[in-house]
Amino acid sequence: MNFLRLITCGVFVLSFAVLASCDKREGGRERGGYPRSETLYLAGSQWGDPNTFNPLVEPWLVAWPANDRFNIMYEPLTAYNSLTGATEPVLGTLVSFDTERVVVDIQPEARWSDGVPVTSTDVKFIYELGKRFPQATTAYVGEFVSGIKVDTIDGGIERVSFMVNKRERNNPLAILDQLQAIRIVPAHVFEKYLTDNNNDFEAVKKIKCDDKPVVSGPYTLEQYNNERIILARRDDYWGNKVLHGGALPVPKYIIHPIYKNNDHFAVGLQKGTLDASMNFIPRINERKKDGVRTWYDAPPYFVPGSMHFLYLNNTKAPLNDRNFRRAMAAAIDYAAINRLALSNYTPAMRPGLIMPEGLEKEYFNAEEVDAHSVPLGDTAYARRILSEAGYRSVFDDRGMLRFSIGPNGDTLPTLSIRAPAGWSDWEAIVNLVVSQLRAVGIDVREGFVDGSQYWPALPSGQFDIIMRKPPVAVTASLPWNRFNAVMSSRNWRPVGDGNSMNENEGRYNNPNSPDYNKRVDELLDIIPLMTDKDSLKAAYIELNNIFLTDQPVIPVCHLPEEYYQFSTKHWTGWPTEKNPFAPPQLPWVGSGRNTLWKLQPVTK
Repeated sequence: MNFLRLITCGVFVLSFAVLASCDKREGGRERGGYPRSETLYLAGSQWGDPNTFNPLVEPWLVAWPANDRFNIMYEPLTAYNSLTGATEPVLGTLVSFDTERVVVDIQPEARWSDGVPVTSTDVKFIYELGKRFPQATTAYVGEFVSGIKVDTIDGGIERVSFMVNKRERNNPLAILDQLQAIRIVPAHVFEKYLTDNNNDFEAVKKIKCDDKPVVSGPYTLEQYNNERIILARRDDYWGNKVLHGGALPVPKYIIHPIYKNNDHFAVGLQKGTLDASMNFIPRINERKKDGVRTWYDAPPYFVPGSMHFLYLNNTKAPLNDRNFRRAMAAAIDYAAINRLALSNYTPAMRPGLIMPEGLEKEYFNAEEVDAHSVPLGDTAYARRILSEAGYRSVFDDRGMLRFSIGPNGDTLPTLSIRAPAGWSDWEAIVNLVVSQLRAVGIDVREGFVDGSQYWPALPSGQFDIIMRKPPVAVTASLPWNRFNAVMSSRNWRPVGDGNSMNENEGRYNNPNSPDYNKRVDELLDIIPLMTDKDSLKAAYIELNNIFLTDQPVIPVCHLPEEYYQFSTKHWTGWPTEKNPFAPPQLPWVGSGRNTLWKLQPVTK
């Protein structure tokens, strides 16, 4: 708390009572009002000051837990279990899906916190909001859902059918993903906001929704300030009876402290002032003596579920040369990255876009991967590719790279790897990659920038190389979603002002180029419609082989969906490899929230 903030509050005493008086909502409790045996401290999803809790605002502007995929205030229709692949019920139950429709039954006992039933009207409101307001965050739904049909079946249950948009994306897998990603909001509340503001959507987005918000989930907002967000349990939550046999979530309060860097998370877990975190903490094994635990007791400690990529700008020389990209992939020492940057949190790297273990394992073919991939960490192979393609490098007397020369005899520009400044694990990866690539004669440097420069660069294509992690969530559509994020040409646009891309930001496989490979987009189109397992596996192998041959991006490591680490000082009963009742997720996302009903306070 700084001096100006104290003046604003009108006091000059550094005590928590002062901090409570500065809360942006009235009625905040002092620290003594949150007994440790009733309060769960979670962190990792709120870094800056919370400004709004309006679920209609862009997710990157909304405070936890009204943003992103969090489902403890505003709930989705279903939750995806990343361990089992099951689609679990929340506000709805998945009945069936095929190439024509995805069918969900609304929970008849679901209620909003003001007592109004959750109905198909709420579902249609958020799913169809983009038809009324193209700037709505769910406007993309129309590409996948051509219409929503509602029927009433036995017992008055509303059955909602999401019709696959055959003329646009024709992709039922993406609709399955939307069931867990789109949080349902109360139509009766937001329709009133729209009416009161003459249907001015931007005006409605300015409403903070921070005073007694109407939610369907097990917790609601109690208070917040620039140091923490506090949720209180809703004892009348409808899901206690329907989903949890009448039990209440065990923690009465959930507090998300707002930290500024990764070191604070590590210290909090170590001291027990933090119960769980989803941030990178190095050498997690050294913290076991302090009661810090992970999913596995031994390396890699975390369940791999995502990949970090070096996105390459395929429109810019020399990155537009497949040979150059393949040389880069061969030159990187992935084992060193795992050991030095990631504390051995990832299994041995395998090439391609299919995870070789877990739910994706059935699509992974080691023989095909070995036949089409460059050998990883083979610097001699990398140098040979560069030499055969006409590239030369000039080193000084100390063996330090001075510059590189292209096949036409021109001096190549120094390439920059862009990554967010302050993300310690990403910075460590980039530093290692730079030294490894320069060692084989590839002129590249670090380019750490703040978020205002990093995030806009992705869709605009204003980068040479950029660190990227798509998709963030483990969903039902993987590995298709990962291939689509990297290789789809559906919305391909050239680099330039106003030409944004939110998939294939590296602009691989230009459909207007004579080198365009239409088979890539054909496979991306047909895979979501395949039902025969053998045909599906063959299609994934073919698509992965194209990726390995063209190397449009470089996967550098397999990492967890989130760093799931917890303290046992104040709470026990966390899911682990030995007790896998929920996935390795913090209890605010997906099926991970089931943990809230299983935790037990440690009695002193």
